[in-house]
Parts: sequence; C-alpha cells; structure tokens
Amino acid sequence: MWRFSQVGIALGALGAMICFMGLFPGVTGAATTAGIGLVQVLMVVVGYGFLVLGALIYLKCIFFLGVAATLSQQIGLRLAITGILFAAMAGLADIVGFGSHIRDDASDIFFGQLQMVGILASFALSSVGVLVYVLAGAKLARHTPVEALSDSIAGVDDTREVPLVDLDEPV
Repeated sequence: MWRFSQVGIALGALGAMICFMGLFPGVTGAATTAGIGLVQVLMVVVGYGFLVLGALIYLKCIFFLGVAATLSQQIGLRLAITGILFAAMAGLADIVGFGSHIRDDASDIFFGQLQMVGILASFALSSVGVLVYVLAGAKLARHTPVEALSDSIAGVDDTREVPLVDLDEPV
C-alpha cells in the first residue's frame, strides 16, 4: 500500500494536466475559438476531479494508512466529491437543460458568468473538503506512533515470537 501513494501523485498530476489543457486548449495545438465549449468544460471538471481524487489517495496512503477514518474525515471526503458533482452540474447546466440559456436550433451553447461562479464555488467546496479530511485526521496522525505506522506499511507483525536459529547447524 505504500507505493499506492505514487498512484495518487500520478493521478493528481494527470488531473492537473487535463484541467490545464481544458482551460488553455491552445497548448495542445487545437484552434482556439471564442467562448468555451462542452469539451473544455468536461476536461476542466474531469481534470479537477482526478486532482482531488489523487490528493485524497495520497493523503490516505501517506498519513492515515491502517487508521480507520473518523466521521470528520468522512464528511471531508463527501464534501470533496459533492463539490466535483456540483461543478459538473453548474458547467453542464445549459447542455443538460436546466440552465438559463437553453440551447435550441437558432442559438449555440453559452457559458455564462453564473456558470463560472458555480464551477469556481464548487471547486472551492471540494478543496475545503480535502482540507477537512487532512485536518480532521491530524489528531490521529499525531497520536499514532511512527514505528507502528512504518511497521504496518512494511507488513511487519511484531505480535508473534521469532524462533532463534543456530547458524552452526546445517539446515
């Protein structure tokens, strides 16, 4: 499980890269157009979702491995996921059909200021969720001895007794 934290780092880096490509599509060589489109909104939301998921995996594997999550940490986890869900709902509101600029044959998709504020507020909510997760578990990490954590990570079981072996005797 110790190396699983590297998966969290890789997932977070991939999410940051996808989010960056969604915000600035000219970096990839794609032709830039006026406004923001469906693919850009999806890339930003999916990229930020990967970033938050990678952060949560990393925090769990590095600081709280082998420790049961507290109620406060579970609330932080749910806040982070809810923020990503609200960002997807705010960004795709007009496409799904409950936004203020419903798409018809004569008009194109419009990404308005209210949608932008909704996405940014939702990203802030998910960031607060990650902070709640790590700060609520800070007491657990402070009171857990480091030796016990490193032993549980390495798979060492100190509860059984190891028999002594005489090195002079052939096996």
